[in-house]
Amino acid sequence: MCGIVGVISKAPVNQLIYDALLLLQHRGQDAAGIVTMQGQKCFMHKARGMVRDVFRTRNMRALPGNVGLGQVRYPTAGNAYSEEEAQPFYVNAPYGIVLVHNGNLTNAHALKEELFEVDRRHINTESDTEVLINVLAHELEMAGRDLPLTPAQIFKAVATVHKRIKGSYGVIALIAGHGLLAFRDPYGIRPLCFGQAADGEVMVASESVALEGTGHTLTRDLAPGEALFIDTSGAIHTQQCAENPTLNPCMFEFVYLARPDSVMDGISVYQARLNMGETLAQRLISTIPPSEIDVVIPIPESSRPSAMQLAHRIGKPYREGFVKNRYVGRTFIMPGQSTRKKSVRQKLNAIGLEFKGRNVLLVDDSIVRGTTSKEIVQMAREAGANKVYLASAAPPVRFPNVYGIDMPTKEELIAHGRSIEEIRQFIGADALIYQDVDAMKRVVAQLRPGLNGFEASCFDGQYITGDVSAEDFATMQAQRKSQGGEEEDLPARSRLALQSGGDQ
Repeated sequence: MCGIVGVISKAPVNQLIYDALLLLQHRGQDAAGIVTMQGQKCFMHKARGMVRDVFRTRNMRALPGNVGLGQVRYPTAGNAYSEEEAQPFYVNAPYGIVLVHNGNLTNAHALKEELFEVDRRHINTESDTEVLINVLAHELEMAGRDLPLTPAQIFKAVATVHKRIKGSYGVIALIAGHGLLAFRDPYGIRPLCFGQAADGEVMVASESVALEGTGHTLTRDLAPGEALFIDTSGAIHTQQCAENPTLNPCMFEFVYLARPDSVMDGISVYQARLNMGETLAQRLISTIPPSEIDVVIPIPESSRPSAMQLAHRIGKPYREGFVKNRYVGRTFIMPGQSTRKKSVRQKLNAIGLEFKGRNVLLVDDSIVRGTTSKEIVQMAREAGANKVYLASAAPPVRFPNVYGIDMPTKEELIAHGRSIEEIRQFIGADALIYQDVDAMKRVVAQLRPGLNGFEASCFDGQYITGDVSAEDFATMQAQRKSQGGEEEDLPARSRLALQSGGDQ
C-alpha cells in the first residue's frame, strides 16, 4: 500500500506535491519521491525515509515545472531496502514516461518474462512497478505508432494494459510533452480520486484528504477500470477502458489504512468505522453482559470511532486510557520481534487512573500478529485493571493479502488455524470479541448503494480477481524470507501498522 499524487497546473507544483505527500504519509513511510516536468525534461528526487526527511530546500529547488507526481512508499513487492526501487519509475521510450503505483500485480513474474522475451524490454529490479511502467510504455508505443498521441490512443493503450496485468493498481503517470494519465484496476480495489482548484488546477490522489488539504474540491473517484487524461492545456478526458468493471474496494482501507477524514468511493471512512462500532457492540452484548464492563478504552488511533460508538451503544463511559508518544519511531519499523515488543512500551503509556480496579474493554481496529495486543493487555493489567476484555472492530485476519497490503504470510497471522479461545489465551485477555465478517460488509455497504462488494480476502479468503494460486503465496513467502525483514542487523522496514498503537 502506497500513497500517490499527481498535479497539472499553471504554476510550479513542487511545494504542492510535497504538501499532498505529507497528507498521505500514513500510507507509507519507507520511501518518498517527487518528479516534475518542465517542457519535456524530467526532474526527480527520491530516497528512503519520511517526506520531511527526504526533501530539503535544495531538493525542492531542483524540481521545477508545472506538472508532477509523487509517492510515499510502503513496500509490498521487491526489495524493501533498495533506494532504486523507490518510486517514481522512469522509462525514456516512448515519449518519456514517469509513473507511480499503489497496489500489487499478482502476475508480475510472468509479465517480467514476457516483457523480456516478447516485448524486448529489460527489467532491472524486483519491483512490480517497473514491470507495470514497461507494460504501459510498450502499449503506448503500439497504440501510437506512426500516429499523433491523442487521448483516444492513450485510452486504447490502457485498455490493453488492463488485459495484460492482474491484481490491484492505482496508477498516475506523466507522458513528457503530452500530459498526466491516471487509471484504476477493473475491480476498484485500490482507491484513486481527482479534484480541481478554483484556478483549474487538477490533482489526482489516493485519498480525498490530499485534495481537501491542498485547496482542491473533490470531483469524484475514478471508476474501476476508468482512465483519466489531462493534457498540457488542462483539458480533462476520461474513458472506461475495462470490459467488465466492478467496484470492490479494499475493506482494510475502511478498517484501518485510510485516514478517517477521507471519503472513498462515496463512503466516509469515519462513518464506516462508527458503523463497525455499532455492529461490534451487538456482538459484544451477546458475549459479555455490559454490566460487567466499567469503561471502554480505545487502542490509539484508528480504533477511536468504533470504540466511541460501541461505548455509546452499551451505555458505558468512553475514556482515553493510553497516551501515545508521537516522537518515537513507529513500532513496525523495529527490526526484530523482541525489539518490536519493547517499542510498544516506548510508544504507549497507560493512565493508571483509568484502569485501577476496573473491568476495562479495550477496542482495537484489528489484530494481525497478536504480539502487540498481548503486550497492551499486559500493560492494562500492570496499570491495575481488574479484568481486561479485548474487542476487535475487524474480523479475525486469517488469510494473507496479495493486493498491496503487506499482510504477513499465514504462518505469522495469529488467527490462522486457531480458534477464538486459543487466540484469547495467547493474548491473555479475559474475553476476546471479534467483528462479524458479514455484518461488517453489510454496514459499510449501506453507505454506498449499488456497491458490488468488497475485497476482504484477509478476512474471508475470497480473492476477487480469481487468479491467485498457491504458487503466488509461495513466491510471496520466499520473497519475505529473502528480504530477511526480521533480522536484527538489517535496516528498518515498514510493516503493517500505520495509525494504531503498534504492530498488532
